Amino acid sequence: MVSTLSCDGGPESTAALVAVVRRALEGAGPAVLPVAAATAPPPFDLAAHVPEGTAVVIGTSGSTSHPKGVMLSATALRASTQATHARLGGAGRWLLALPPYHVAGLQVLVRSLLAGTSPVVHDSRGGFRAEDFRSADCRYTALVPTQLVRLLRAGGAALAALRSFDAVLLGGTSMSPELVGRAREAGVRVVTTYGMSETAGGCVYDGVPLDGVRVQVAEDHDTGGSVLLGGPTLASGYLGEPELTARAFADGWFRTDDLGRRHPDGRLEVLGRADDVIITGGVKVSPSAVEDVLREQSGVGEACVVGVADSDWGQIVVAVVVPTEPGGLRLGVERELADSVRARLGAAAAPKAVRVLADMPMRGVGKPDRRAVRALFEPR
Repeated sequence: MVSTLSCDGGPESTAALVAVVRRALEGAGPAVLPVAAATAPPPFDLAAHVPEGTAVVIGTSGSTSHPKGVMLSATALRASTQATHARLGGAGRWLLALPPYHVAGLQVLVRSLLAGTSPVVHDSRGGFRAEDFRSADCRYTALVPTQLVRLLRAGGAALAALRSFDAVLLGGTSMSPELVGRAREAGVRVVTTYGMSETAGGCVYDGVPLDGVRVQVAEDHDTGGSVLLGGPTLASGYLGEPELTARAFADGWFRTDDLGRRHPDGRLEVLGRADDVIITGGVKVSPSAVEDVLREQSGVGEACVVGVADSDWGQIVVAVVVPTEPGGLRLGVERELADSVRARLGAAAAPKAVRVLADMPMRGVGKPDRRAVRALFEPR
């Protein structure tokens, strides 16, 4: 049985969710599915069989296929929490600044419960506001890159609060080394995380797997190899989808949709999603590599690169960039940005078109909406 609970990002609905998650972790209540307020019912079967011990079902966004309900056991959530606190230096109070119906936000609640503390809620009703951000004597918080950009831009009290945390977990989507470096230079103790709902959230911190987490890179090639993850934090599968579960979870491994490479020191570098790779004129181009170059350019805060169908090239590379400050990119900079990519990665990777937007199209928990970006360049 799965019980849904609507969350609006405010303290009251979060407190209600904490109470039911506590019971689910203790095995005294049904599995809970947190959902955003005022959303349609989830498109998966809530009456489907739920394995014993399942505490939470997290809905995925369905960005690459149809939305799925990821079943997380109390055992997996506890293992993730224990490994996280061990890596960060001990349990402590957490600030919730992410929606609790996404796995990163939910894990803030679980970590708080297992640490015996009450989470402090940054009221996100109406959207994330940097001017309202406070540390509230918390040791830890979790953010997505868009939030970090806004806090660094706001400076003042917001940045002072950010500096006060022992660790700021940063994940949810790819992030530029420039952003991470800028945050650390500003005195923010950023810890980059990699993971997904199927791994109970972040399971690789700063490229290093958490204790008990296993990482394997298969089918290595020029754009990276498929990333497989294993260990005690893995989900039990997808609600009501045994065939999909069998394909994704096999022999103790979860096969992600991501490409990566292992460095000699064992550190994992995630290169992007396998289905995001652009093939233009027979040459494979990694969007994340192009995005990294674009973000390194003066005045660029965010970048999203996609492939668009083209009769001559098969696909062409196009990009959207957002300035670090409003109006921070002058007219005509698009050609210079494309030239910077050409000089670093070669002609095939250089965007054929670049658009400067005030805000990046987003979906889910701070992830660029690649479909929306692609639509900007496709014929109407």
